[in-house]
Amino acid sequence: MLHHTKMTPLERRSVISLSSIMSLRMIGLFMVLPVFSLYAHQLRDATPTLIGLAMGIYGLFQALFQIPLGSLSDRYGRKPIIMMGLIVFTLGSITAGLAHTMTLMLIGRALQGIGAVGSTLMALMADLTRENQRTKAMAMAGITIGFSFSVAMLIGPLLTQWLTVNNLFFFAAAFSMLGILILYVSVPTPITIKWHRDTEPELKSFIKLLASPELARLNIGILILHAIFTASFVVIPISLKQFTGLESHQQWEVYLPTLLIAFVCSLICIGTAERKQQLKFFFLNSIGAIAIAELLFWIMPNNKIFVIISLFLFFTGFSLLEAFLPSLVSRTAPAARKGSALGIYSCSQFFGIFIGGTLGGWLYGKFSFLGVYLFNIMLGLCWLTLAFLMQPPRYLVTQMWNIRLLKQNAWENMIARLQVIPGIVEVALVAEDRMIYLKMERDVLQHPDFIHLKEQLQSEK
Repeated sequence: MLHHTKMTPLERRSVISLSSIMSLRMIGLFMVLPVFSLYAHQLRDATPTLIGLAMGIYGLFQALFQIPLGSLSDRYGRKPIIMMGLIVFTLGSITAGLAHTMTLMLIGRALQGIGAVGSTLMALMADLTRENQRTKAMAMAGITIGFSFSVAMLIGPLLTQWLTVNNLFFFAAAFSMLGILILYVSVPTPITIKWHRDTEPELKSFIKLLASPELARLNIGILILHAIFTASFVVIPISLKQFTGLESHQQWEVYLPTLLIAFVCSLICIGTAERKQQLKFFFLNSIGAIAIAELLFWIMPNNKIFVIISLFLFFTGFSLLEAFLPSLVSRTAPAARKGSALGIYSCSQFFGIFIGGTLGGWLYGKFSFLGVYLFNIMLGLCWLTLAFLMQPPRYLVTQMWNIRLLKQNAWENMIARLQVIPGIVEVALVAEDRMIYLKMERDVLQHPDFIHLKEQLQSEK
């Protein structure tokens, strides 16, 4: 019996609903970012260092809590843990919205981070989709998150025309509550909860994966990217107000054109990179674009045209790297340890947010704009050097074969026959899951022996 190549209506509904929850949470988190540093100066006890810490502290708690919450969801169920996380996020948003002091703001932002349900949402998506549809489901979720980020960066400054900034936190709380409604009204409850090696981290694999040089480069890369991003937004809103005269409610005028053009350019570049297999070329140029943007922010802060060019380069580079990095991690990681590799990658991303916010605030307080932009340029150049040493990625296909219905001696025979097919790079058997994980060149899909073995397996089901 052949697998269906399309998603079932239930799978489609699950993916759309869960992506919507991720999107609402992403918008709630990021729409305040372009105006936060201007707003936080009004809070009692505000200093540049504390403002930077408030911007980044949610990343620290997100990194610390996402894996434990994912483990709890394996034991107590996905939906209760997701609901608990969204409630904590709501409480954090309300606390931040009501805050008149930096202490309360820090508590609110920390609570937003503790509601770290991203990995649990991904695990639930894996529970509700078949293995042969999972990559498509994760890609749809990734596209939704990327689009939501652009929307959030635009609507924050736009809404401040009519609302005070603290009301954006109340919007975030409302979005989180809407997420709970979608979770219980629209998301199906899985019949069984299973740990998914391809989407969820495994603690015993961490040390081995941390020692992998290629994965380490990518983890350092995402940490640097989000450190640069968060540090930049400690000073960009202040710079726009101080040098171009744009108040927080007017800054959407520069964000709108730059985000739209950057989004279109990113899609074109991603398509070209994949089609022409030139991912490393575009990857290096994206890092270079961010470094040039930081240089232009520093030397031309009062020229509106150069500010728009800087923001365009910055958002284009950021969007491309956000798309390339998880794809590279997925391609580089061992086939049976992809979930663990992505878990380490995700923690690195959140630690980058914390480091960027905290150091960005401190550097701005000590050395003004110069300190932050020089810090970001140096980080960008270090990353460029590191990325230059990166091996160009191999364009491999990953598959998972369920061998539950085969006898054990048939497993060994199938693995031996797969290993001799030219173009198969990795064959990993996970006996406890009764799964075979494969990494191979695309041409293998048309190899007669591969087709025969796959048909043989499917005929057993």
